[in-house]
This record gives sequence, C-alpha cells and structure tokens, in this order.
Amino acid sequence: MSKTDSKAAADMTEAMEKTMQRLQGRFQAVSEQLESKLDAMGTRIDDLEKNVAELMTQAGMEEQAVSK
Repeated sequence: MSKTDSKAAADMTEAMEKTMQRLQGRFQAVSEQLESKLDAMGTRIDDLEKNVAELMTQAGMEEQAVSK
C-alpha cells in the first residue's frame, strides 16, 4: 500500500469515526427526549385515571363499574 493510499485510508477512518460519534450523540439526545416524553405521558395517564375514578365516585358509578 502506498503512502497516498495509507493516508486516504486513515482520513476515511477518521471521518467515519467522527460521523459515528455525531450519530451516537444525536441518538442519545433523541433517546433522552423520547424517554422524557414517555415519562410525561405516563404521568398524564395516571392523572387521567385518578380524575376518571373521582368523577365516577362523584356520579355514584363506582359500584356499577366494579360489578361489570
């Protein structure tokens, strides 16, 4: 392998490593955002379930829902 080929291979390797590092960083950021949004959605669902249960209790429907 000539020096030119060796230099080109080294440059290509360096470029690929930098690209992979950028992709890894972006993937990590997206993963963190997704996890945060899923946590928020879970909290909202929990709150919604509590609110529905409270409304059913207030409306006297709790016993009907349990018996079904």
